Amino acid sequence: MARLAPFDSIHSHGFLRIAACVPCVALGDPLTNAERTIALAARAQEGGATLAVFPELGLSGYSIEDLAQQDALLDGVEEAVLRLVTASTELAGVMVVGAPCRSEAKLFNCALIIHRGRLHGVVPKTYLPNYREFYEKRQYASGELALADSIRIATWRAPFGADLLFVMASPANLVLHVELCEDLWVPIPPSSLAALAGATILVNQSASNATIGKAEFRRLLCKSQSARSVAAYAYCAAGYGESTTDLAWDGHALICENGEIIAESRRFEPKDQLITADIDLERLRQERTRLTSFADCARTHREALLRLRRIDLPLEPPAQPVALRRRIPRYPFVPDESTAIQERCEEAYLIQTQGLMRRLQATALEKVVIGASGGLDSTQALLVSIRALQLLQLPRRNILAFSLPGFATSERTRTITHELLHGLGVDAHEIDIRPSATQMLHDIGHPAASGAPQYDITFENVQAGERASHLFRLANWHRAILVGTSDLSELALGYTTYGVGDHMSHYAVNASVPKSLMRHLVGWTLESGTFDPATRRLLAQIVEANSSAELVPEPAEAGGAESTIGPYDLHDFFLYYLTRLGFRPSKIAFLAHHAWSSREDWPAWVAPARRRTYTLAELKHWLGVFLRRFIETSQFKRSALPNGPKVGSGGALSPRADWRAPSDITADTWLRELSMNVPETLDP
Repeated sequence: MARLAPFDSIHSHGFLRIAACVPCVALGDPLTNAERTIALAARAQEGGATLAVFPELGLSGYSIEDLAQQDALLDGVEEAVLRLVTASTELAGVMVVGAPCRSEAKLFNCALIIHRGRLHGVVPKTYLPNYREFYEKRQYASGELALADSIRIATWRAPFGADLLFVMASPANLVLHVELCEDLWVPIPPSSLAALAGATILVNQSASNATIGKAEFRRLLCKSQSARSVAAYAYCAAGYGESTTDLAWDGHALICENGEIIAESRRFEPKDQLITADIDLERLRQERTRLTSFADCARTHREALLRLRRIDLPLEPPAQPVALRRRIPRYPFVPDESTAIQERCEEAYLIQTQGLMRRLQATALEKVVIGASGGLDSTQALLVSIRALQLLQLPRRNILAFSLPGFATSERTRTITHELLHGLGVDAHEIDIRPSATQMLHDIGHPAASGAPQYDITFENVQAGERASHLFRLANWHRAILVGTSDLSELALGYTTYGVGDHMSHYAVNASVPKSLMRHLVGWTLESGTFDPATRRLLAQIVEANSSAELVPEPAEAGGAESTIGPYDLHDFFLYYLTRLGFRPSKIAFLAHHAWSSREDWPAWVAPARRRTYTLAELKHWLGVFLRRFIETSQFKRSALPNGPKVGSGGALSPRADWRAPSDITADTWLRELSMNVPETLDP
């Protein structure tokens, strides 16, 4: 397994930086526009961009109307193209430049693909708008009317047509397709077929004028096309300098990836603009691999796809490492914006609640049993149960909540649990499991039965097993279902007691909710005003507390479960990128280092106590722990999970839903890749 080098460069991890450039146009002055284009392309290269996209008809200006058919102007355009191609010998990146081009006694609105002293291809616009303020058919011919498959511009002959794909050997997964403005606004854009044929970077040169509300519609189009095509979509519109005789121009540029805007220009800027974004080509490949319907759709259009022409474009990898500029969220399961968090929490509650309601109706039972520990997970299960019974018009007292203190249960936890159950108005009980756990320890000959401080896994599991055994029998006795409390993070790490333990229940409402989202779900209820102030204060304490099973006596400052298995915040990050996107460990470490090493821009909702950063060595260590536990030691537990609803697109670990894997596999391949390709520190 070869080592990727250097670790800290985006090109070692499947990223490509692209730029959308909006120069101030010199209307009808191609040579001046060529110089401005060269200057912006040089800036893009200095910023690490491999691809620079420019607006529609940028060499002439879009709004020259009938002057586009003047030979003097078109001769000037060819002279400008000559200047651009010559200048490109000194630039490593690819330029996509707009210009009017003559061929076959027709005039075409074209995109020129230029790289290292060559004109590699020319793409004509397919769909010409001829309505409202647009009259393009007055000056231009559709690319569909072209008879030849090549075009001569200045001293070059280049492939010509809307059927061109530009294939680059490095980086892998980079296939470029170009369309122009209106091509995106039709029901089936040319880029849709291009994506099915393998294009991952879709480019749109545009001269869309500005009207009220149009910018939001552009965003919708670009996001939608990038999502449906599982691709990056770079959109670049004409800006300052275009004629304002009847229209205005905002220079709107957007770069989207798989449905998300990752870079956007300022609109109406009276100066040159350049935006860049780091596109994750490996993510796009992984998404397409998982979406089997994507390949099915390509098969449906196989004949059309086979007619597309592939043009090899030899792209050189940058000589120097390029540091990632893309923002990597620390909490991929949780949106940063407070409004989005509120929406996600409400939807998660509705999913969990509906799942439990349907299960109660299907079993013809009207009661639930829950083991209440005063922790996040059991509190969320209680809150979901309360809402489910309310919607079923059943009394809250039908929730039988049992506190089951063991050998290490603190007085603080007992107090919080009792006060919480009282405040929630459920039917609360306490059963001390220490006598039955002691009897079990005595029966199996464990030293702890005689008071010896041997706090091993057996000591812990005896208590967890006693709790579950009591809860199952209580559910039998009261004709109720046992609601499980374990969450996605615990199931990923195997931090549950298998079989008759917290691993098992009749219905697991939290099974696909990660720990990092769980805090927000409980916190969302806090803000809802549903409960009295005292209960809300208790919920706030639960949200802020460290996670602990309280099975082994430990000092108060020990940090609970996370001191043993590692920070749940990190493990949720690792889980997302491993299971959702299938990234190699070195890339996960690269992303984690970018997200967790030193940045201070914490979302406001992250409590100060949880605002810590990690060195690369720490990230590598905890990622190794995660890989070992997730891949090698805990799959057998996930293979026998109880039913529970899938909540988030980040996935679930049920073998009936998102995750199937063998229980008897080694993690050595993943750990070896981590060891070989992730250093302990970065060279200064």
